Amino acid sequence: MPITLFFWSIRKGNKAINRLLSSYWKISLLFFISLILLIGKYNFALIITNIATFLMTISVWFWDDINDELKEYNFSHALASTTKVWRWSLTFISINFLIQSLQNIGCLSFINSPECEIWLKPSTNLYLIFKDIFNFLFGASFTQPVAKFLGLFSLLIYILGLVQWSVIKLPKSGRNSGFSEYGRN
Repeated sequence: MPITLFFWSIRKGNKAINRLLSSYWKISLLFFISLILLIGKYNFALIITNIATFLMTISVWFWDDINDELKEYNFSHALASTTKVWRWSLTFISINFLIQSLQNIGCLSFINSPECEIWLKPSTNLYLIFKDIFNFLFGASFTQPVAKFLGLFSLLIYILGLVQWSVIKLPKSGRNSGFSEYGRN
């Protein structure tokens, strides 16, 4: 759905929704990193997955100027209405994910136990894809230790970028996404 909205917003020239989805994609990289950590069976991968879904939800509601812009559209504006429905759907999916993960609270800190096998299933297909790509590109095998290393290294880079944004960019712009030069400062 976000890919469709992204290309639709580019085609329609809607800067607010385009900016919203650009922000969403930057934040959703953490979810992809958490899947790599699940492939590596890193014990705290489920906590990182929960943080990723929480941040993805926050990212679509965070920007004041985008929220104001979306409020101005009436229900007959298909792109804006679809974006609003997607934001609410993402919110409910994230809440549901959090509730389900809290039901298996032991899996938050120890993913390698047998009752946590259900949390590792989504990353299995991704593992098979990565294994084929690694073999094709590098002639090497993609194993759990390699996945754990790549996931932790990516997480470190991601955290450094998030800290940089939080310390430098957020204080300057606040909750203004900057999609328009006429927005609030």
